[in-house]
Amino acid sequence: MPASNTVKIFQQLVFWLLLISSAASAETFSIESAQVSPIGNGRVLNAKIEYPLTLRVREALSNGVPITFYQQFKLISSIPLLGKYWQWEESLWTTEIRYKLRYHALTEQYILVALDTRHHRSFSSLDAALNALGLIENLSLPPEHLNKPENLRLELRSGLDLNALPTPMRPGALISRKWQLTSPWAIAQWL
Repeated sequence: MPASNTVKIFQQLVFWLLLISSAASAETFSIESAQVSPIGNGRVLNAKIEYPLTLRVREALSNGVPITFYQQFKLISSIPLLGKYWQWEESLWTTEIRYKLRYHALTEQYILVALDTRHHRSFSSLDAALNALGLIENLSLPPEHLNKPENLRLELRSGLDLNALPTPMRPGALISRKWQLTSPWAIAQWL
């Protein structure tokens, strides 16, 4: 085989590997924006999270499997000890909000339930349900920790609770990349 053919095959192989890896990395949740704003004597978080579901997760939803989502928040105090090179960090507050999304075949509606309040909303499409799930508006931060906001950092992430899946599905979901959609931790901007 001539060397030019080998080079062309190698270039095509690299192209396909890059295409596959970019498609795989595009299927994770992402924090599009997150801002902490002052309101009255306190501060609130407003954020937008994108939830691109894999075909496997969409298929499970359409077959009646409830999917549990979580949103985690950490408020961290950071005190510089050696300038920007070393900092003392302390976690002041952590919380998690959990939602369950299911498809109701009889009414052809997606039902989104906030598990802490049991408040539920219905949506006619999966995209509408995911948009509502990804919109965080005026989430109050604990005022007792906000006296020195210049030393504070709020981090957030979102993912699927695979342990909430039905028992027969858990082992496959825990090892499958198609279910590993957790976003990386994102830092909110303080306004």
